[in-house]
Amino acid sequence: MADNSKQKLRRKFWQFFWRSWAIQTSWNYERQMSMGFMYGMAPTIDEIYGKNPDTPEKLQKKKDAYHRHMAFFNCTPQLTSFVLGLSSAMEEEYAANPDTFDPDSINGVKTSLMGPLSGIGDSFFQGTVKIIAFGLGINLAQEGNIFGPILAMIISLIPAVIITYWGGKWGYLQGKKNIQKLISNGMINRIMSLMNVIGLMVIGAMIATMIGITTPIKFGKTFVLQKTLDSIFPQMLPLLFTLGMLYLIKKKVSSVWIMVISIIGGILLNVLGIFD
Repeated sequence: MADNSKQKLRRKFWQFFWRSWAIQTSWNYERQMSMGFMYGMAPTIDEIYGKNPDTPEKLQKKKDAYHRHMAFFNCTPQLTSFVLGLSSAMEEEYAANPDTFDPDSINGVKTSLMGPLSGIGDSFFQGTVKIIAFGLGINLAQEGNIFGPILAMIISLIPAVIITYWGGKWGYLQGKKNIQKLISNGMINRIMSLMNVIGLMVIGAMIATMIGITTPIKFGKTFVLQKTLDSIFPQMLPLLFTLGMLYLIKKKVSSVWIMVISIIGGILLNVLGIFD
C-alpha cells in the first residue's frame, strides 16, 4: 500500500509538471491562462469527485470546482506548477472538510500568488537565464558553431525543468501539511495580505520600467515638458496610462476594445507629436 501511495504521488507530481507546460494553451485576452490552469487541475478534480459523479451533490461540487478554476490567471509558466500543487492540496482539503474550509480561499491564494511569482519568475527566467543562455549561444553561432542554439536551449531548459517539477511537488506537499493550520490560526489572511503588497510593488516596478511613454513637446529652447514631468513625478505618463486602462477595466470595457484604443490612440498621438 505504501508503494502504491508513493507511486500515486509521483504520478500527481508529473501531472503538475507536464500540464504546467501547457498552461498557455487556449490563452485568451479576457482570462489569459485560465483554460490552461483548468487543464492542470482537471485530474485532481476528477479524482476527488469522480469522472461521472454518482450523486447530484458531487456533480454540483465538481461543476463549482471547474468553474472556480476558470477564473482569470496569469503567472510565469515555470512557476505555475507550484500554484497547481497548492491549489490541488486545497481542493482535497475542501472535499475532506467542506464545513470548515472556505472554497473562496482557493482562488484568493491563487490571486495573491500571481503577482509575486510573476515578478520573481519573469526576472529570473526571462530577464536572467534566457539572456545568459542566448548570449552564450549567439557568441558560438557567430563563430559558425552549430552548438550555439543547442547550448542556448539546454541552458534555458535545465532550470525550467528542475523548478517546474520541484515547484509542483513542494506546493502540493506544503499545502497538505500546513494549509489547515494556516487557515485555523488566521495566518493565511496575513500571508495573502503580504503577497498583495509584494505583488503591487512588482507591478509598480514593471509599470515604471516596461511602459515607455514620453512626450517630445517643447516650448522655446528651455522648456522641455518631459524633463519637467520627470522632476515632478518620474514615470508620470506610464502611470497615468496604466490608471486609464484600470478605469476602462472597471467600466467593464472589453479587452479587445482596450487594445484597439491603445493601438489607435498611440498611433494618433504619435503622429500628432504628443507622445513618442
